[in-house]
Amino acid sequence: MPPLRIGPLSIDTPVVLAPMAGVTNAAFRRLCRESGAGLYVAEMVTSRALVERGEESLRIISHEPDEKPRSVQVYGVDPATVGAAVRMIAAEDRADHVDLNFGCPVPKVTRKGGGAVLPWKRDLFTSIVRSAVDAAAPYGVPVTVKMRKGIDADHLTYLEAGRVAQDVGVAAVALHARTAADYYSGTADWEAIARLKEAVTDIPVLGNGDIWSAEDALAMVERTGCDGVVVGRGCQGRPWLFADLAAAFAGSDERVRPGLREVATVIRRHAELMVEHFGEESKALREMRKHMAWYLKGYVVGGQLRAALGLVSTLTELDDLLATLDLDQPYPGEAAEGQRGRAGSPKRPSLPAGWLDSRELSEDFRRALHEAELSVSGG
Repeated sequence: MPPLRIGPLSIDTPVVLAPMAGVTNAAFRRLCRESGAGLYVAEMVTSRALVERGEESLRIISHEPDEKPRSVQVYGVDPATVGAAVRMIAAEDRADHVDLNFGCPVPKVTRKGGGAVLPWKRDLFTSIVRSAVDAAAPYGVPVTVKMRKGIDADHLTYLEAGRVAQDVGVAAVALHARTAADYYSGTADWEAIARLKEAVTDIPVLGNGDIWSAEDALAMVERTGCDGVVVGRGCQGRPWLFADLAAAFAGSDERVRPGLREVATVIRRHAELMVEHFGEESKALREMRKHMAWYLKGYVVGGQLRAALGLVSTLTELDDLLATLDLDQPYPGEAAEGQRGRAGSPKRPSLPAGWLDSRELSEDFRRALHEAELSVSGG
């Protein structure tokens, strides 16, 4: 595969780490970057929080000195606010790349008209994307769009949204090949990625959904013709997946297959980096708890010990618990592979009353949309 080109940026390995709330902070991004080349996106941040210069929002978009290129994802529902946030990021040299989130399927966002259901209102979608592109352009910062197929099978928006994004000047589009109704369930529709690639021809098209291994990434590229892949849940508890991806796209069949001792070493280092990132041991270890089940997937670890690791609160406690593991266990093979993270079942999307009646945005909806701008995970 050739390098992935996003505006002036050249990414040697055409792989993007999807922004995930509570996961892709600076600590986890460092572990991924040390494994392989790629574009590593920070956790999603709302445009309103950035404009208001909230302490947490500024921490989210902070990067380590050696982190290049610096990438952030912005979520917003108001063109003016999104534009102001992107302008702040670009003018203050806080990132080299900005992604716009139109993929969130979380009901508390979609019921207000945000996230994955927003492109249904084509005028609003167009205005937001154009505002971001125009704000970033004077500083040479490329803007990309991440989206889903649409609201449900009867209300698809991705082809139109992809063409609009291309026309207003985005540098690339990424498609999570599920609808809002699919949530994270079932199998991603890779054929939709192929259709988007056929419709959007002037900029790179990235595919997202069900990449659990390097072989999955190669298969997606072969089947869809996409220019690169976006990896989300597949790397949870496996930052070394990016080493596999780098090898695969370089034509090598070398893969990382860690025994439990190696996994425990990564867990410990991850915890140390989290303490550095948050500056508070108790908060860092609370944030580490969700990662334990992902790291230990497939390894033989008793239920009581798993539960204790899920409640760990200090580095000393973590060391004591890791020392009780059977660290001589080899890589468990298939048991450690495959799906991880949330999946669930399809959900009927929660929408504002009358949202589907028109593709245009009414004044009533325009006034209500500000409520959708919440700090939630993108999809």
